[in-house]
Amino acid sequence: MGPHDVQVVSWQRRSSGPQATFSSSRGGGGSSYMEEMYFAWLENPQSVHKSWDSFFRKASEEASSGLVQPQPPLVIPKSRSALSGGTKTSKLVEDHLAVQSLIRAYQIRGHHVAQLDPLGILDADLDSFVPSDLITTIDKLGEHPNPFALSYRALLHLLTAFYDLREADLDKEFQLPTTTFIGGSESTLSLREIIRRLESTYCQHIGLEFMFINDVEQCQWIRQKFETPGIMQFSSQEKRTLLARLVRSMRFEDFLARKWSSEKRFGLEGCEVMIPALKTIIDKSSEMRIETVILGMPHRGRLNVLANVIRKDLEQIFCQFDPKLEAADEGSGDVKYHLGMYHERINRATNRNITLSLVANPSHLEAVDPVVQGKTKAEQFYRGDLEGKKVMSILVHGDAAFAGQGVVYETFHLSDLPSYTTNGTVHVVVNNQIGFTTDPRMARSSPYPTDVARVVNAPIFHVNADDPEAVIYVCSVAAEWRNTFNKDVVVDLVCYRRRGHNEMDEPMFTQPLMYKQIHRQVPVLKKYADRLIAEGTVTLQEFEEEIAKYDRICEEAFGRSKDKKILDIKHWLDSPWPGFFNVDGEPKSMTCPATGIPEDTLTHIGTVASSVPLEGFKIHTGLSRILRGRADMTKNRTVDWALAEYMAFGSLLQEGIHVRLSGQDVERGTFSHRHHVLHDQDVDRRTCVPMNHLWPDQAPYTVCNSSLSEYGVLGFELGYAMASPNALVLWEAQFGDFHNTAQCIIDQFISTGQAKWVRHNGIVLLLPHGMEGMGPEHSSARPERFLQMSNDDSDAYPVFTEDFEVSQLYDCNWIVVNCSTPASYFHVLRRQILLPFRKPLIIFTPKSLLRHPEAKSSFDRMVSGTSFQRVIPEDGAAAQAPEQVRRLIFCTGKVYYDLVKERSSQGLEEQVAITRLEQISPFPFDLVKQEAKKYPGAELVWCQEEHKNMSYYDYISPRFMTILSRARHIWYVGRDPAAAPATGNRNTHLVSLKKFLDTAFNLKAFEGKTF
Repeated sequence: MGPHDVQVVSWQRRSSGPQATFSSSRGGGGSSYMEEMYFAWLENPQSVHKSWDSFFRKASEEASSGLVQPQPPLVIPKSRSALSGGTKTSKLVEDHLAVQSLIRAYQIRGHHVAQLDPLGILDADLDSFVPSDLITTIDKLGEHPNPFALSYRALLHLLTAFYDLREADLDKEFQLPTTTFIGGSESTLSLREIIRRLESTYCQHIGLEFMFINDVEQCQWIRQKFETPGIMQFSSQEKRTLLARLVRSMRFEDFLARKWSSEKRFGLEGCEVMIPALKTIIDKSSEMRIETVILGMPHRGRLNVLANVIRKDLEQIFCQFDPKLEAADEGSGDVKYHLGMYHERINRATNRNITLSLVANPSHLEAVDPVVQGKTKAEQFYRGDLEGKKVMSILVHGDAAFAGQGVVYETFHLSDLPSYTTNGTVHVVVNNQIGFTTDPRMARSSPYPTDVARVVNAPIFHVNADDPEAVIYVCSVAAEWRNTFNKDVVVDLVCYRRRGHNEMDEPMFTQPLMYKQIHRQVPVLKKYADRLIAEGTVTLQEFEEEIAKYDRICEEAFGRSKDKKILDIKHWLDSPWPGFFNVDGEPKSMTCPATGIPEDTLTHIGTVASSVPLEGFKIHTGLSRILRGRADMTKNRTVDWALAEYMAFGSLLQEGIHVRLSGQDVERGTFSHRHHVLHDQDVDRRTCVPMNHLWPDQAPYTVCNSSLSEYGVLGFELGYAMASPNALVLWEAQFGDFHNTAQCIIDQFISTGQAKWVRHNGIVLLLPHGMEGMGPEHSSARPERFLQMSNDDSDAYPVFTEDFEVSQLYDCNWIVVNCSTPASYFHVLRRQILLPFRKPLIIFTPKSLLRHPEAKSSFDRMVSGTSFQRVIPEDGAAAQAPEQVRRLIFCTGKVYYDLVKERSSQGLEEQVAITRLEQISPFPFDLVKQEAKKYPGAELVWCQEEHKNMSYYDYISPRFMTILSRARHIWYVGRDPAAAPATGNRNTHLVSLKKFLDTAFNLKAFEGKTF
């Protein structure tokens, strides 16, 4: 870092007018610092930056010639009287430092006076204020007067009051510091020219925020890209291409407005430049060898992006507006401005293949951000693209959502984490300067909507969207930044929204003055076309021909769209899985093979799981005991919960299935049961993942602790699972109720994704659940929410075909299970991959059962030929004489062990049978009917440890009634309805537990009662 990077001088404008604030990064005491620099130079000239070395040598030469008396240089005082002696050397130091401080002030604060608002009524940020006497520029400094810059009189006041420079200094030559490129090949410039060039760079249509970045090389890179004189030049062909792209962007919106004036389409009017902006980012990235670009965006401008960036067939878009269009069989579909797309094509700017994927998303703004990042990460992983040189992401945001939605921060926070980084994302903010109807002053506290990006040192480029060339240059630099430094970057397109929130909305209700100006605003296409015609780049005839050409394309596509009778949603897939659903051109059979594996495979995995594959690796003594326990279980042919999971993962890795487990503390496990990552107790950061040492040619296993985020991380893992069907992707909540803060991803993507977007997804959610007397938090994973969103019909009596189990799974929107044995957990994980399709899997995992002595499974339940049991029937004494059984209790999960213990203590093994539902949804109608039929004289009871208004009862009750044809009743046993999921009092928990267990085995409890 050079000396000019130490002294920080910035000027800030408040409502009271210009005010300078001087500060030093050393915390004050600037004079003592300069003295230290000087004396350090006297001792060793090489110990200081070369610019200081040159300066001190020149001053010494003057002193040795008798012109001045040498003395330590001083920092800028507020007045000349503070100088000791007023020597020529002191003035030289003062003036040069003042100029350097002035340059730095422009670099730091110049964006606050840039002409960013196309409407000319706002400042684009919330903390800048220009007093009225500074509005008029006296154009004595440059060729481009800036109505937001200082007036000549105010500039002189600033120079005199805060930099101690005079009007006479304006024509004095100054040595330029190494931290600026405004001189180009020149090393000195007059102060007048310095100010002119700084204003031209920082105070016109581009506002740069980058000086907060803590890397000098990166700051210098940005300075060079924008400060170098004449760097923003465009050839005639580049200008013509830009004009053609603007024509397509604007005329597409005009065409929709003419044909469907009363339809919502969330058009791009007011920010038509976004289309050439995105195409420039893609072109530049393709030039830098990017092969795949994954985009996420809200609904505004989505149809235009589909048409003119992704290049979807126009007739496919236009047919969406036909009210008579019939839906195909797949799901409910979604509105046209929520749909995605996948397209491989040639990039004409580079003649290279490019794959573009626009991810479908709902109206929940910014929810798609982490999904895009997860999909991008997966694509990079499967291609071995560890540095993001082939696959990248672009995220388009709205200004109000970018500032207001917390998932934006969560997504940024993932950007540099090893297991989540996508090596940089280009963020494009469509800054309407308004939300739906909410003024920015009511919508955010930060000066800019983009300030959240500062947390990850992402440069922010604000640009006036009515200056197409400035936009294109900024986007080109942004793409180059991403592919050079592999870091995020933000392009803030400061624009306006010509219509209301949608085409049916009236914005004059709430923003009358803004929309009066908008109605007077000349469209950007006309302004840019007039400019090019005036300078002779195109003729009026060529411009009109370009418009006519695209209008003709739209009309022809419109004609073809009328032939579309049925909407095939498969045309809108954003993540196709070629070859997955078919074998040799034929659909896969609707069957699922047995999920058991050979015993020698189980033994091998158990042996590795109980060892440390690396030599000289010292593990914790407590962990040694855990590994010995695993070895003993393997020897005895049994598994607990953690070992069953190990064997499920390990067997899939052997079969070439990538396994990724993500979440807070998943490497060890919240309950210290997993320990998939071992840590050397003597060597910092030395770790071992035994799972990756199972087989010579196995698939990789990724287990990664996440940041303390649910919304962002679950969205990320969902996107990861979208990329390939041949991977088991799991997200584990630290506690089951932590999914509350990720509910948007669950509701909008996981539960409904296939119905809306034909998007199969095999993500697995592991949600620890169980009433353990630990209070209302972290007890319940809220099973009732998942069951309420399940789409199987409680009143429809099913037809039991040979493939009922698999076809039922195919028809459901997700699978909900609560396993009571490690073997069940093992099988359901393997079934998730062996099914001929993909469905989300929700597993309510245990806490106390992780170490329960009875919650273990024999190898016999896991070897070849065995499978997942949707229902585990009674196999004790009651099953031997079913006609003698007086009560059949159905349950799920951990409460089974409480019931078995209580039955034994009361000696009711022959009179009470207990059946477990391992799969709750889709409901196992066939097996439940079979169990009820087996015990014809028994009362039927549903027992759960949760409160009656929660969990399973409201879901299972009507389905029991349907399958039993209402000939028999099923009674409820469990805790009474409540508002909170569990009590915070341990004694109250035990009392309520004993109460419902007593009721469950009181064989006279329901006598005389009506259902």
